[in-house]
Amino acid sequence: MRASDTSPWWHPERHMYRRPALLARARIDAVVRQWMAERDFLVVDPPGLQRSPGNETHLHAFDTTMIGNDGLGQDMYLHTSPEFTMKKLLAAGETRIASLQHVWRNRERSALHHPEFTMLEWYRAGEPYETIIADTLAVIRLAAESTGIAQFTFRDRVCDPLAEAERISVAEAFERYAGIELLATMDSNGVPDDAGLAAQMEGLGMALPEDRRWSYLFTHVLVEKVEPQLGNGRVTVLDRYPACEAALARRVPGDARVSERFEVYACGVELANGFGELTDAAEQRARFEAEMEEKQRIYGERYPVDEDFLAALDFMPEASGVALGFDRLVMLATGAQRIEAVLWAPVAE
Repeated sequence: MRASDTSPWWHPERHMYRRPALLARARIDAVVRQWMAERDFLVVDPPGLQRSPGNETHLHAFDTTMIGNDGLGQDMYLHTSPEFTMKKLLAAGETRIASLQHVWRNRERSALHHPEFTMLEWYRAGEPYETIIADTLAVIRLAAESTGIAQFTFRDRVCDPLAEAERISVAEAFERYAGIELLATMDSNGVPDDAGLAAQMEGLGMALPEDRRWSYLFTHVLVEKVEPQLGNGRVTVLDRYPACEAALARRVPGDARVSERFEVYACGVELANGFGELTDAAEQRARFEAEMEEKQRIYGERYPVDEDFLAALDFMPEASGVALGFDRLVMLATGAQRIEAVLWAPVAE
């Protein structure tokens, strides 16, 4: 270990070693913004301070108090994604928008996680889910080309970012890598069967998590059996998530069991999460309420629903969008092995 590895991030010697990756980050930032501009995306600047940080069970926000001129306080949160604001802009009439800015998620710090990180998020109104997938793959290739890296590496995995991407549905991936017939564990409306999935797992000799609800069994198999197989050799698009695992995505026409949700992986690292966007306010409210009931059950807390966002859905056009972890992409495009290596200034521990 170099002496500089134990120095503060701002120490001149340590900064000298960190600087090449940071300069590469700046180049990737510039080419992404140029790519967006060439395709008529407006780069918008949503506020980080929100009444609701998002309504997903396992996302944890930073909370604060906004004090008005009258001296009274109001509970507020730092957003976990600019999604709600950007969809309001779609409702207002914008058609191609992008954001490259900081977001905040509590309880997250590791080689691949940081409590404050940069998210690249963009939306296309009136354009299909397939187009946003193609966009995502193009941005990944663009980052690799801007640094000239021959292949992405993370731990013991490698991936050619310029090769044609693999595309596989979640159901196909579960069958291929875990031997599980996932669609057989839900009814025609996508209602999951906890016991059915548990029985398949037990039949294959898999250990079951303590919580045997379908969502936790699904996540256990995904993390243990499926994700390690994704993005090896080439980028993988994991497509068509179960509808019950896609709170903000519309269902696939003709099959209510699955949704227009995809994730993109390279070297087993999740880079992006995208949707064909749900615009039905009543269904979205029901999903949010279910997510917050589960959050209350597990963590003893819940976040308010953004009523303004639900009202905007009545004006929002059909759209597709995606959120990409910009820092993780820079990591892979520079060969870094920890997210803090590509942050100009990590959050103090």
